[in-house]
Amino acid sequence: MKKVGIAVAVSTLALSGMLAGCSSGSEEDGKTLTVWAMGEEGKALPKLVKEYEKANKGVTVKVQAIPWDTAHDKLLTAVASKNGPDVVQMGTSWMPEFVEAGALADMKDYVKKYPELAEDKFYKGSFDTVNLKGSVYGTPWYTDTRVLYYRKDTLEKVGYKEAPKTWEELEEVSAKLSERKGDDMYGITLDTNDQMLSFMFARQNGSELLTDKNKPLFNQPEFVESADYLSNYFKEGYAPIDFGMDIVQAFGAKEPNVPMFISGPWMINIINEQMPGIEKQWGTAVLPTKENNISFLGGANLSIFESSKKKDQAAKFISYMSQPETQTKWMEMTKSLPSTKEAWKNETLQNDEKLKTFGEQMENAQPMPLISTWEKVSQTYLQSFEKMYRGKVKVEEEVNVFQKKAETILK
Repeated sequence: MKKVGIAVAVSTLALSGMLAGCSSGSEEDGKTLTVWAMGEEGKALPKLVKEYEKANKGVTVKVQAIPWDTAHDKLLTAVASKNGPDVVQMGTSWMPEFVEAGALADMKDYVKKYPELAEDKFYKGSFDTVNLKGSVYGTPWYTDTRVLYYRKDTLEKVGYKEAPKTWEELEEVSAKLSERKGDDMYGITLDTNDQMLSFMFARQNGSELLTDKNKPLFNQPEFVESADYLSNYFKEGYAPIDFGMDIVQAFGAKEPNVPMFISGPWMINIINEQMPGIEKQWGTAVLPTKENNISFLGGANLSIFESSKKKDQAAKFISYMSQPETQTKWMEMTKSLPSTKEAWKNETLQNDEKLKTFGEQMENAQPMPLISTWEKVSQTYLQSFEKMYRGKVKVEEEVNVFQKKAETILK
């Protein structure tokens, strides 16, 4: 769905009176709290809020589940009408846009009031997604980061008893794995449609991406070197281009076509469900290191809508959702990873080596730059990166082209 600038969209919606379909955050009885939650979270949340209602007699939490593909426009309508929910789930990448529009309430005073909302309760990267413009506009709800999935048995056959720990080792083992006998054998698959992948590797090579005034640094050596490093995987045949096979099947085969890939926590359940019987043959590991091993950090936050007339009650609900016990229950219900450090001490997480890796990687995970124009920058880069890995252009020359496009976008 095409997104328009929020200021234009809000103005248009307000003038046209497109206010229908919004849940009110100001019921007269004062006892009903409205919450908008997206995707699968919206479907699961009503089960959890029943416990909150039991502990808060007379309070009703009304959850409205909104599909992700319509959520952005739904939020724009709510901003225009000033008739949105009390509590809203926000994708981390949407935070800058709606903060700039004045759609989200400043929660700084509530952070002082409720210990569960304190900055030190969360991983730094997660809290950075709500700590904008010198204030706090939400609370991390659940997290998402990327790690390396690998076939232990296949790597051991080429001399690696552990997952690669450095860029050099990753390239070396990928080369060896791609030399195996058989058709379509590769070392690793790298998702060329992943907007975060290239920037994640650039950071690992020491790139800052942007200056503190949001000026692009893509034509600097650190970024160029990382782009060249990634492109080489495709040019040398270590990673497939236009891979036509299902990644889970290719990873789980007796002789896997791709024994390594980079992805998020949801893949654990998918592999277990689709490829039962290979649990001991694969594992997860933190990303290999160059200057560092910074991974992407995503997930979702809970924020208070500025138009809500029940901000105090909304903050109390969000503090409940941030309690380690609640976060653990939510993880068990949805498999979403907790945002609070304390919840990661949970026995299930500590005893599951594959899940535990994500907690370790969270120590070195950062969100993409928190500016409203970043999505356009990243989409533009995918076009340049395709020219690089297909060998149609010289890497440094194309990076310079991208630098100029980014400068225009970020003016």
